[in-house]
Amino acid sequence: MPARRPGRVAAAMICAVLGTGLIGGAAAGTWLDHDSDGPAATNTYTAARELWHSVPVDTLFPRTIRGTGAGPGGADREWTRVGVAPDSGCADALDPLLLTVLQPVGCARMVRATYTDATHSGVTTVGLVFTEGEPAAMAALANRFSTEKLGARSDLMPRAYPVKGTAAAAFGNKQRASWTIRVLTDAPVVVTATSGFADGRRFAAPQSAEQATAGGASGPVAESGLGHDAKGIADTVERGLRKKAAASPEPAP
Repeated sequence: MPARRPGRVAAAMICAVLGTGLIGGAAAGTWLDHDSDGPAATNTYTAARELWHSVPVDTLFPRTIRGTGAGPGGADREWTRVGVAPDSGCADALDPLLLTVLQPVGCARMVRATYTDATHSGVTTVGLVFTEGEPAAMAALANRFSTEKLGARSDLMPRAYPVKGTAAAAFGNKQRASWTIRVLTDAPVVVTATSGFADGRRFAAPQSAEQATAGGASGPVAESGLGHDAKGIADTVERGLRKKAAASPEPAP
């Protein structure tokens, strides 16, 4: 991806409306991964911060993603990329409440892509929020997501990215059915994904990917496989990000 100007998120007005409760919890927390300290981890963390503009889009978001055993019942899945959003700040890509939760780590840039499944009936937008946070801040935010179960809150769902002239043309925010949000502690990145049907139908009760893919899960979202789509695509993009960051050359002394 070509280099662009860095961006920052300003959430002061949001905080005035929503109060400080969502932000305060991120002030405390400890490292969740005690094995990720040391020079090698520091170099990988630093390298990951620049990946949004230093690697090709096909590296971050492969044209085709194959998920072996990633579907309901362990079925194989395949997803094809139908569009990539212009890299941007987070204000247009994330709902205000999620922006507020992420404020302690900031937003340097966000990149997103939308995929469709092999049947062109399901669509998923996956995103990478490259933050300004240092390791301690990312760990504190991850701890908060875990302890407060923020990943299960439907009011924190990331936004969909519709793509004109494709199966994802009707994929708007009202069509979101499932989602996942992962705060990484070994990279200044938040991974997001949200899925829905390509036919534009709305879901009155979205369900997180973690809930929809759990053993014994039932209901329209779980039975449709949309939770598996969000989880499977996010898993692959997250693994690719970590692999690329670890393989990046060490910064010159």
